[in-house]
Amino acid sequence: MLIMRRSGVAGTAQQINLVVMLIMCVLLAACSGSKQKPAKPKAPYNPNDGRYSHDKDFGPGEDVDLSHVPDAVPRHETRTIAGNKNPYTVLGNTYHLIEDESAYRERGYASWYGNKFNGHNTSNGERYDMYAMTGAHKTLPIPSYVRVTNLDNGKSVVVRINDRGPFHKGRIIDLSYAAAQRIGIHKTGTGRVEVEIALPGDAAPIPRRADNNPLKNVEPALPAGTYLQVGAFSQKESAQHFSASIGTKLTYPVQISSAAQPKTVHRVRVGPFKDAKSLQDARDQLARIKIFQAHVVYQ
Repeated sequence: MLIMRRSGVAGTAQQINLVVMLIMCVLLAACSGSKQKPAKPKAPYNPNDGRYSHDKDFGPGEDVDLSHVPDAVPRHETRTIAGNKNPYTVLGNTYHLIEDESAYRERGYASWYGNKFNGHNTSNGERYDMYAMTGAHKTLPIPSYVRVTNLDNGKSVVVRINDRGPFHKGRIIDLSYAAAQRIGIHKTGTGRVEVEIALPGDAAPIPRRADNNPLKNVEPALPAGTYLQVGAFSQKESAQHFSASIGTKLTYPVQISSAAQPKTVHRVRVGPFKDAKSLQDARDQLARIKIFQAHVVYQ
């Protein structure tokens, strides 16, 4: 009887040990499964992240004559912190903004950027418009105005700097597609240029073209459905309120163009315009009511 009791006790002890081992195995497995994987190192800052969905840049889907788009008009603007971090570092290189740009002049290569960035925010938070006269520069304060002259053909354009770049070796300025077309580098991609600061009162006149009669100059005709877009809203009521507030102050029609894809947006537009003179006149009217960021769209 004593032997049987000892055997029974031994058997019970073995069962307990087995249960304890099973519990430990379960706990170890649980701990192993909950262990977090080491975090991947953060990638270095890339100024292009999130700004486009295309691998390569490109212009409009079809040829569009943008010779009617007026040069940017230099004016005094308040410079904010947005876009003017000083110094700043991109791709391992540190840049310091020019303290006094009043005598700035530089020669080098210009490039352009188009649909790859179109509609995305520039460095100061504005929306990039490939059909407006703007540009990107690494060290000029934002905003600044510069005259860009193609050294190979003498063509020039005045643009408003509202973005940073280009961060490619050997390039000193990135132009909007419209500006690149004006000076004739939109097909080659780059060109030799001189970039010089443009101050208020130093703006080129509205482009003019001659008709078949060499003795008479005419206003260039604009493509059908040319408008100035002055705002975009997610709520239709906001677009209606804004449209009504400016409609009584302009001599041109104001309309709302709505779209549901890729997301709902209600765009407030002025126009349409038939020639460059009326478009510039509308810009002047908008400027008088403190709306300076109207950009050309085709509907």
